[in-house]
Amino acid sequence: MTLDDYDRRLLAEIQRDATLPQSELGERVNLSAAAVNRRLKRYRDEGIVRGQVALVEPEHLDHPLTLVVQVEVESERIDLLDAMKRSFARCPQVQQCYYTAGEWDFVLILAVRTMEQYTELTRRLFFESNNVRRFKTLVSMSNVKVGLEIPTDAEAPQGAACS
Repeated sequence: MTLDDYDRRLLAEIQRDATLPQSELGERVNLSAAAVNRRLKRYRDEGIVRGQVALVEPEHLDHPLTLVVQVEVESERIDLLDAMKRSFARCPQVQQCYYTAGEWDFVLILAVRTMEQYTELTRRLFFESNNVRRFKTLVSMSNVKVGLEIPTDAEAPQGAACS
C-alpha cells in the first residue's frame, strides 16, 4: 500500500494519541471525519495499525525497574531459537524482544518489580534454557525516552528530527 501525505500525517497523529475523535483528527490533517474513518479502517485491514493500547507508567503497577538484557545463545539451530523466542514472548516482564545480528543474539527490555524478581527470571529464561551461552544485564537508571512511535516523515523536514 502506498501512503500519501494525509496518511503519514494521520498515522503520526494516532501514534501520539489514538483516543482523539475522528473529527479532531480530520481537522488536524485537513480531512473529513468520513475520510479519516475510511483510512483508519484501511490501516487496520491492511495490518498497518496492529492495535491500540494504553501506555501505563510502570511505577504505578509496581514495576519500577527497567532492564536491558543481551543474550548470546549456544546453538543457532532453528528449533532452539524458536523455543527461546516463544519463551521470551510468553513472559509478561519481557516488554520487547529483538532477535539481532552481531555479538548478541537477543536483546530484551524487561520491566520488573525488584532485582529478586529479575534473579528468578534469569533462572527460568536463561539458566533453565540450556541454550544460553551468556547474558549481560544493563539496569536503567532513568528511562529518558520510551516509545514505539514510528517516524512518518510528516512531522519534520529531512534530518531535522535529531538535531
